[in-house]
Amino acid sequence: MTRTPGQRLLVALPYLWLLVLFLAPFLIVLKISLSDLAVARPPYMPQFDLSEGWAGVAAFVDALDVENYVFLAEDSLYINAYLSSLRIAAISTVITLLIGYAIAYALARAPRRWRPTLVMLVILPFWTSFLIRVYAWIGILKTEGLLNQALLSVGLIGEPLTILNTNTAVYIGIVYSYLPFMVLPVYATLEKMDESLLEAAADLGSSRLAAFFLVTLPLSLPGVLAGCFLVFIPAIGEFVIPDLLGGSETLMIGKTLWVEFFNNRDWPLASAVAIVLLALLIVPIVLFQRQQMRQEIGT
Repeated sequence: MTRTPGQRLLVALPYLWLLVLFLAPFLIVLKISLSDLAVARPPYMPQFDLSEGWAGVAAFVDALDVENYVFLAEDSLYINAYLSSLRIAAISTVITLLIGYAIAYALARAPRRWRPTLVMLVILPFWTSFLIRVYAWIGILKTEGLLNQALLSVGLIGEPLTILNTNTAVYIGIVYSYLPFMVLPVYATLEKMDESLLEAAADLGSSRLAAFFLVTLPLSLPGVLAGCFLVFIPAIGEFVIPDLLGGSETLMIGKTLWVEFFNNRDWPLASAVAIVLLALLIVPIVLFQRQQMRQEIGT
């Protein structure tokens, strides 16, 4: 079937969007990651010099190298930063799943007239600035903060707990910030589930707990996978939460990238860190896209 010019333009617009806002910046960052540190503006070499023609282009290409990636592979700081980011993101995703699934299950079982209000309460934190919400946790978790004061007042602890500037505070911040990303896709799956299946399981002799693991949980897996990807992917590159709530021992690749770019002013190395991080995220992103395609085909 022959497409009209309007149809071709409609198809071309998303590709043009990706080309301008993703591929072009990616190529620029990739080029900087293959450059060398220089005291100049911009602070890296080599630069394009088209005045020399193809000889200048060939010299530019020859000057590019992969020494920044070699440095990342040899320096334990960056390896530990990537591993620590993976660990913190994975643990945070598991905790978010446990809490988010319980909330989504309660929403799906709530009276239908209350569900829109409850869903609005889940997304209500998004109406406030992300930075302000993270700063609010500083007031809650610090030694003289609200949490310690509440625990002291009821006698659960004898002295204030040290929570702020630890990995525990980072976990709390990530779980709180990304909880709606887990609740909403799980709720969307549970809300569409045919409850007659649970009645059939009960008629066949299954208890409520057995029916949950045999019927509800398998049917909700598409929402669980979507929620896990939506939490894990941004959490692995998180910078604000570990910077504000974490301590000196909190090592995450987003914070390391910030230090290289703004403090050390090493743009080539910072770009290499970003490219490797993107390479690590390609796998879950591709898996997430395939899961979304399977879900769309299934529906």
